[in-house]
Amino acid sequence: MTEVHVIGVGMTPFQRAAREDLAGLAREAALLALRDAGLPPAEVGGGFFANVLGPQLTGEMTAGQFVMATVGVRRVPIVNVENACTSGSTALWLAVNGIRSGEFDVALVIGAEKMSVPGLGLLHGGSAEIETQLGLVMPASFALRAIRYQHEFGATERQLAEVAVKNRRHAAHNPLAQFRDPVTLEQVLASPLIADPITRLQCCPMADGAAAAVLASGRVARSRQRAVRVDAAVLCTGSYENPADLVRWETDRRGCQMAYERAGIGPQDLDVVECHDAFTIAEILHTESMGLCGPGEGVRLVEEGATALGGRIPVNVSGGLLSRGHPLAATGCAQLVEIVQQLRGEAGARQVEGARVGLAECMGGDQSADAKSCTAIVVSR
Repeated sequence: MTEVHVIGVGMTPFQRAAREDLAGLAREAALLALRDAGLPPAEVGGGFFANVLGPQLTGEMTAGQFVMATVGVRRVPIVNVENACTSGSTALWLAVNGIRSGEFDVALVIGAEKMSVPGLGLLHGGSAEIETQLGLVMPASFALRAIRYQHEFGATERQLAEVAVKNRRHAAHNPLAQFRDPVTLEQVLASPLIADPITRLQCCPMADGAAAAVLASGRVARSRQRAVRVDAAVLCTGSYENPADLVRWETDRRGCQMAYERAGIGPQDLDVVECHDAFTIAEILHTESMGLCGPGEGVRLVEEGATALGGRIPVNVSGGLLSRGHPLAATGCAQLVEIVQQLRGEAGARQVEGARVGLAECMGGDQSADAKSCTAIVVSR
């Protein structure tokens, strides 16, 4: 099977009310990735553009063709991708499989989101899903998992809040993160309650931003010293019938296990992890699903410093969604950008010493006590 490598990455700052429009943000990230790869746009054989809210907020559909053309990628297959929070990582999965199949040697993947649109909000009208009809939007859904986790394992609100403190401490070293000022445990707990027991500082902030990656076959990447190999890329959905675990997501656990098997590793081989910490409870549950610890032990990992920079298995050293921000379709790509920079030794003050193997995990949406989608991408040097 054809090897796949990441040969270039680029990312804009994640911020509220960015001056650039959606296309401008995407173009900036794409040009940074192409420059990082040292590759002209004419070499790109396939383009994948991920975006979630464009059709709802601006009426813009299938923006990928326009965005790719602005950076010089034309007359090649262009795919527009929407898959909730995993839109960017789903686009990466499609690109990996396109290269492995031999369809093309080089792919450009862009995840971009413009969420700051005055006068407009997220639209939920017309949904047939029972969760939405009952008002169980994301904060409430994760709050229910937090309550269940507290009931089953005796976790405290202070333990959950520790995740936000850790990730804000990491973000202080990330110039692209939206929030970089440290916060104390008391500040996290005293911030306004959003959905009991989750407070505002335990929720990821909205953001505008884009991230991009250039992927290439082994033939193209062979002479590139900074290339990072993609060992596994997995996309999962669930059965949504009779969930055995009402706390963690079955698709999350299954997807990560599949990724380990395909990469020929185990969770003990990971050096650095980026996961979907949309809320503090999410990081705790994901670390358990990824096999970094057993059920109910995720809070202890944080308390002991195991998931902090310098710990046994650093998680979200970028600051994660909680501090970096969560421009929906850009998040999956941003996670890969961080892991690639870590494996190259280019992460500056947040560098994980000796990082050789990394995992980017993302989930998108809740459905019937499981996730609508989960992705797991393992990369190594």
